[in-house]
Amino acid sequence: MGYYVKVLEGKVVNGINAEASFFDTFVDSSPGTWLETWKDADGESDKRYNYASVGSIYDSTNDAFYQPKNPDWPSWTLDAKFKWQPPVAHPDETVGHQWNEEDQSWDAPE
Repeated sequence: MGYYVKVLEGKVVNGINAEASFFDTFVDSSPGTWLETWKDADGESDKRYNYASVGSIYDSTNDAFYQPKNPDWPSWTLDAKFKWQPPVAHPDETVGHQWNEEDQSWDAPE
């Protein structure tokens, strides 16, 4: 069983679980392209970098899926593995710090 998403104008608009052979007889007259995505995608190009879901972005030039940019964090940039990164590294993944866009820093939990 595979995971497939439909891409329309660079955005994932639908998704299904199906066998690859399903597409041999599947008739879909609506616009868009069906592409395979992998739940175990690990940031490498052989699996389109990231697992896609409805709302994900598809970069056809790089054959890569990634999540939309959080509008609250305009300072973050997309890295080479198509993950959004803050301008300052997170101090500790397990502590629960929250990004403070105004101060460009991580706030410790209260």
